[in-house]
Amino acid sequence: RSSWLLLAPLLTPPVPVITAPPCSLCPEGAHRFQWIRNLVPEFGISSSHVKVLSSPAEFYELLKVQIKTAKQRVVMASLYLGTGLLEQELVDCLEETLEKSLQAKGSSNLRVSILLDYTRGSRGRKNSRTMLIPLLQRFPEQVRVSLFHTPNLRGLLRLLIPERFNETIGLQHIKVYLFDDNVILSGANLSDLYFTNRQDRYVLLQDSPEIADFFTELVDAIGDVSLQLQQDDTVQMMEGMVHPYQGDKMAYCEIANRRVMEVINSARTRQELLHAKTFHSSQQGSSLLSQQGSQASGDLKPEPDTWVYPLIQMKPFGIQIDEMVTETLLTEAERDARIYLTTGYFNLTQAYMDLILGTRAEYRILLASPEVNGFFGAKGVAGAIPAAYVYIEHQFYSEVCYLHQQERVQLQEYSRAGWTFHAKGLWLYLAGSDLPCLTLIGSPNFGYRSVHRDLEAQVAIVTENKALQQQLHQEQEQLYLCSGVVSSSTFEQPNRYVKLWVKLVTPLIKNFF
Repeated sequence: RSSWLLLAPLLTPPVPVITAPPCSLCPEGAHRFQWIRNLVPEFGISSSHVKVLSSPAEFYELLKVQIKTAKQRVVMASLYLGTGLLEQELVDCLEETLEKSLQAKGSSNLRVSILLDYTRGSRGRKNSRTMLIPLLQRFPEQVRVSLFHTPNLRGLLRLLIPERFNETIGLQHIKVYLFDDNVILSGANLSDLYFTNRQDRYVLLQDSPEIADFFTELVDAIGDVSLQLQQDDTVQMMEGMVHPYQGDKMAYCEIANRRVMEVINSARTRQELLHAKTFHSSQQGSSLLSQQGSQASGDLKPEPDTWVYPLIQMKPFGIQIDEMVTETLLTEAERDARIYLTTGYFNLTQAYMDLILGTRAEYRILLASPEVNGFFGAKGVAGAIPAAYVYIEHQFYSEVCYLHQQERVQLQEYSRAGWTFHAKGLWLYLAGSDLPCLTLIGSPNFGYRSVHRDLEAQVAIVTENKALQQQLHQEQEQLYLCSGVVSSSTFEQPNRYVKLWVKLVTPLIKNFF
């Protein structure tokens, strides 16, 4: 997230596109969250294909291993690629893998597609673009680098706003890393902090070709409406494509909406047909299997016990699926259900705050203490950002107390010496259960930017498998163990003092960070 916020009040937020909410949670069927497949494709998989990672180092090592073993495709979407030694090692891994694929066959089947944000990826003389240009120059037929530019940064505004400030308008914020049929969903960017001491969340979906195909198509769709990086560090749009900031804004957004929704709807149709075919086959084969016994059943794929739903949020294009699903989950959570919600940037939308304060479930909200905020100790105006988050947190806590909800809604602050905190998502525990049956994991922070400004994607993972539920529970516990409960005395500590100017400015700019 950009630290340069002073010009933010000059901007007009995009007009929201209101869509009717989905149906409420229904208990029938394999699980009570199947209503989500009315909006997005449903991918049924075996829980044995899901692995929850816990540390930045584990995430980094997995990225390198996956790049080195990729044979068909590497697709990486991130806010930016850093410029340090660890990031260079990733680029070297890509170069080595591309070189090997050429040597093995003469003409390689391996394709590398990288999607980053234009403004963040262009920041500074040495940047994401300069890191990737050698790959484009050496492997022009195999490597594609797309730089998404928000259509909301245009005209005089684009000319006047300096570097870093311009990142407040809107970003490509999706973080998906896939290698052949293995997919990593995370909130982590491709930067050294996220490989060492910035805590995030990460889940690996192994041997999941349908999910990998979906995210490949999604990144391709966004890439098609993005600027294409050239070997000489210039950028250009694909032939015939409307330009994001020079062309007609409405026409561009309509094309982008159509491209992304084509991906979602075609995948949804494919999965529905596959589901119907599988169900029909299992009905026909049930009596046969009972006769033939386990010999025949050994050849069949295991019945899915875990379901993955991709949730996309691109409000500039009129796509707000993630918002609809998240609001429904918060609305319909039953009494005595528990929701553990975490964000590195505690700045909930008014709708999410109202739902948390007005519904029946118990909430445990994990957020960053000032010392583990990514902007802690920064120079200039950026140094005030942790204080702005403290002010927002204090306002929310005061509202909780005013409504006498302290028992039901509890804030906890993550604190860990030498680390920063960037984890986001939620875990849902049904009433009476000690293990979560659903988690949301990906890029959204539940704030205004995530809902209205940026391109976001996460997945809802629903599972009936106890071992996977235990993995998710341990992930949640490990994060919350590094936290302390917020009380009124928290805000009396000297490091929670918020200067008057920060209190005055925060309401004006809170929709931009």
